[in-house]
Amino acid sequence: MSKKTLIPIGPYHPLQEEPELFKLYCDGEIVRDIKWETGYNHRGIEKLSESKTYDQVFFLVERICGICSTSHPFAFANAVEEIVNVEVTDRAKYIRSIIGELERIHSHLLWVGLAGHFLGYNTVFMWAWKYREPVLDLFEMITGNRNSYAMFKVGGVRRDIENHKIATIRKVMSDVRKKTDLLTGAVMDDPVIHARTKGVGVLTKQDVIDYAAVGPTARASGVAIDIRKDDPYAAYPLVNWKVITAEAGDVFAKAEVRLLEMYESISIIEQCLDGLEKVKEGEITVKIKEIPEGMGTGRAEAPRGEVFHCVFSDGSNSPARHKIRAPSYVNIATFKKSCVGQTISDATLSLAAVDPCYCCTERMASAYDFSSGNKIMNAKELIDFSIKRTAEIKKNITHQ
Repeated sequence: MSKKTLIPIGPYHPLQEEPELFKLYCDGEIVRDIKWETGYNHRGIEKLSESKTYDQVFFLVERICGICSTSHPFAFANAVEEIVNVEVTDRAKYIRSIIGELERIHSHLLWVGLAGHFLGYNTVFMWAWKYREPVLDLFEMITGNRNSYAMFKVGGVRRDIENHKIATIRKVMSDVRKKTDLLTGAVMDDPVIHARTKGVGVLTKQDVIDYAAVGPTARASGVAIDIRKDDPYAAYPLVNWKVITAEAGDVFAKAEVRLLEMYESISIIEQCLDGLEKVKEGEITVKIKEIPEGMGTGRAEAPRGEVFHCVFSDGSNSPARHKIRAPSYVNIATFKKSCVGQTISDATLSLAAVDPCYCCTERMASAYDFSSGNKIMNAKELIDFSIKRTAEIKKNITHQ
């Protein structure tokens, strides 16, 4: 058996927007094993949350990920509103869903553009990013920001989408649908893209189940999971739409799912605009006096897949414990299946195909005393400490 050659990708690499290290163990050009080293981006968001008020946490969790910056506020709002046991107004539901779907469109266009760039197909890159600009302009019109929209709060949203803006949003959505037709046609019909992506980085349906993959990564392998359908929230049960799936599980299927999902997002937005026209302007929030003791879980379907937030409240103005799981946390692990057996060049495409976000995935590996440099806890001890501390908080909340 020949000796395996180590090919490192990262921690700094043009393929990756953020630092992360992947070690490819290769036999010639073929990847035989892959190991992933994390820990370059940990920012302690969960711990910081405990020192913020509930209202401040929204601005904190928005910064977990710049691309899907409304998904985490969405999930956090769902979690806290479960503790409070409050139902937001229909107008707030429509506005939340509009923001969520605009974000899905801009995220998918960003991914398709980057995919074209990684393939050396910069025409696709330039098209996709050009078509994305009007969507970001809509965000600026609605929220004042092109990213990190600061729209969510416990009990509703911070800003209304006034009815006089609806015509502009409809016009942009109509234009985006036409441009998506052009982009989809270019991707679906191009033989070079087919040759470069079909049969590459395949995840079987069983692989998806074994690794608990989520989002387009799972749906591209025929697993029809989507939190908007499976655990409906906001305005998603009030409008008609379908879950997009493909069967091949390769890089091409992941592109296909994202492109077709944009049509569904456009339809959802248009139906939500219809809903806004039927309800009263200004009814965007329910007043919340306090957050009682308890535990709440909130889920949202980010462009990359399920975002999960678990919040423990002790009755104070800040979370007692806040646990977050981003979709890349489970999707990145699928590289073990999609990359092994591929050539090095195909493995890099497979790495990018799940649209990984590393900064929202990071967790502590060990804890050190800053002054002495001595290790205080390793990864297992940190996990054990977390389980013990969570159990104590839950016990105190139950007994009080």
